[in-house]
Amino acid sequence: MTVMAAGAAVILMQAAGASSAMAQENASTLEQVKQRGYLSCVIGNSFPGFYSLNKDGEWQGMDIDMCRGVAAAVFGDATKVKFMPVQWAQSFTTIKSGEGDMMSKGMTWTLSRDSSQGVDFLETYFYDGQGFMVRKDLGVKSVKDLKGATVCVLTGTSSELNLADYSRTHGLDLKTVVFDDSAVRNTAFFNDNCDALTNDKSGLAAQRSAAPNPADYVVLPETISKEALSFAVKQNDSEWANVVKWTFEAMVAAEEYGITSANVDDMRANSQSPVVRRILGVEGDLNVGLGLSKDWAYNIIKSVGNYGEIYERNVGPNSVLGLEREGTLNALWENGGMMYAKSFR
Repeated sequence: MTVMAAGAAVILMQAAGASSAMAQENASTLEQVKQRGYLSCVIGNSFPGFYSLNKDGEWQGMDIDMCRGVAAAVFGDATKVKFMPVQWAQSFTTIKSGEGDMMSKGMTWTLSRDSSQGVDFLETYFYDGQGFMVRKDLGVKSVKDLKGATVCVLTGTSSELNLADYSRTHGLDLKTVVFDDSAVRNTAFFNDNCDALTNDKSGLAAQRSAAPNPADYVVLPETISKEALSFAVKQNDSEWANVVKWTFEAMVAAEEYGITSANVDDMRANSQSPVVRRILGVEGDLNVGLGLSKDWAYNIIKSVGNYGEIYERNVGPNSVLGLEREGTLNALWENGGMMYAKSFR
């Protein structure tokens, strides 16, 4: 080969590489996820019941199951997901940069986050509210008894802002002690470096369960905010947003129609309900608009279960958090709650 021919070959190879890179860059998020072979899911460091490592070093929790459900929808395999634990300050930039495909980490849906952080919030998978935990021997019965007290809080969160609003509204002059890391914050509280710890009440239940002596601590009765824990994707990415959003809708719809991980095969084979048959891909073509296979919802339910199953094993009465669902906003709409699947039609 002549020098000129060799040079031309190099140029062609470089052009092909650049063309391939450009094609990858221009591909939709769904196409990129499929080509990569796994889902990148942004979570936090540790929030028992929602995301934490078990004794075998495997991630578990409600947020983890949400991500695994999306992986099951896209690949038919709930294990094809890479979890990316990041600090709160990096949560939004990780999604905006495209490094993470979705965020599911107990993040509260707020106006400013939805409109100015470069992400779109999609669905609320857990309704919560902010509270306070104190040592039982402090003798405090109400937040109003904490006037002038120091409160441990995670910086950059809605909890920090809600705390300031509540203190100002009620003239409590609460002193905030802020932390970047939730584990450091919890340690500081349990070492008596703050009078109180504030967080979503589900978080307080998780932190209390991990205390050296849980019985030494009490969660005060007040709930000072509405915290809609929701997952999010990069802003203006409607195709991908539909995949993530309808993964959750499939979980809730499955519970509404009595489809579980244990009976989903029987339901797919024998159910005469047109809705159940559409959900499970037996009839209709609802998968086409999502860019997924006909059995996408079946794979979700078979792999991670319906919403009720996910709730019970991660945060329900028999879990480490022991949270009742009955009578709360997290119950199905027909039981007085807010969980309501959109129409599969």
